[in-house]
Amino acid sequence: MNLATEILLCIVSGYLIGTFSTSYIIGKTNHLDIRDYGSGNAGTTNAFRVMGRKAGIITFIGDFLKAFIPLTIMKYVLLRGADECSLLMLVFGIMCVIGHNYPVWLHFKGGKGIAATGGVFVAFDPWILIPGVIIFGGVIYLSKYVSLGSICVSMLFPIWVILTKSADPYYGWLIAITFLFTASALFRHRSNIVRLAHGTENRIGEHVDPNAAAASKDKE
Repeated sequence: MNLATEILLCIVSGYLIGTFSTSYIIGKTNHLDIRDYGSGNAGTTNAFRVMGRKAGIITFIGDFLKAFIPLTIMKYVLLRGADECSLLMLVFGIMCVIGHNYPVWLHFKGGKGIAATGGVFVAFDPWILIPGVIIFGGVIYLSKYVSLGSICVSMLFPIWVILTKSADPYYGWLIAITFLFTASALFRHRSNIVRLAHGTENRIGEHVDPNAAAASKDKE
């Protein structure tokens, strides 16, 4: 199989797997559509706010694993030792995030891709988990803003690849694709960035009542 065919397979399979929406499924088991409440975002933070801690944790794990598991299989089984392994992992990974953010089954209204991006990060290089947790956890602890932690940690991936993957034969492509992860996170958090600048962003611990007559229109 040539590289172009492998890339095409990763694009299609990555997107389709990414469209699996954990928070939407959990919401339906609770007789609600997560996209109609809180921020309208089908992701971890909104699941925490609307459905509580348990649902939020399950959402994070599900969205993390949908990227982590197939990429781990690619790395250690399907593409083990192949020169193009890292390249194909990142192609699959970015498409998994895009599928999560814009799932065709949910009319392209999904999440913001941070949990799925985390799954890609850790599968790609488990050592990135250490600085990733420090940055994400530290920013949230100090600021109480989940969105700010997400934005900051998204910037780690291209820096990590620049510093650690210079020997890879597809080094330039790896850098370009990892910048796409950062660009995606910034784009999906553009409204959060505006609210952070104005001091009106929601802080961690704030909840939304899913039984309210009208869903909040305040975006995450």
